[in-house]
Amino acid sequence: MKTEYEEFENIEDLFMYMSAAAPPMKNTIPINSYKGNIMSFIPLSPSTGESYLMLYAKGELEAGIYEFDVSSKSYKKVESVERADKVYFISLTPKRNTIADQALQNL
Repeated sequence: MKTEYEEFENIEDLFMYMSAAAPPMKNTIPINSYKGNIMSFIPLSPSTGESYLMLYAKGELEAGIYEFDVSSKSYKKVESVERADKVYFISLTPKRNTIADQALQNL
């Protein structure tokens, strides 16, 4: 597996990038909080699954739903997805993530 990396200064910058790169009309995006990093993997070669882009920032988030406001570049934990004008990140904390383990080892 080959991994390319894009590191962000903080969680807000990561969320801003992912909000801009999300497909139109998709306002919920999964992310992982794992081993001191907030991360998301984008397959660069979907047909083979051999190459990924790891977007990440140092930090941790509790599992749950986070509402991100692009205009103020801020996020907060919420109970549900309610507004179409906001982007929502679903934070999960996996017990084990072999793709992340290998990517973090190669940093």
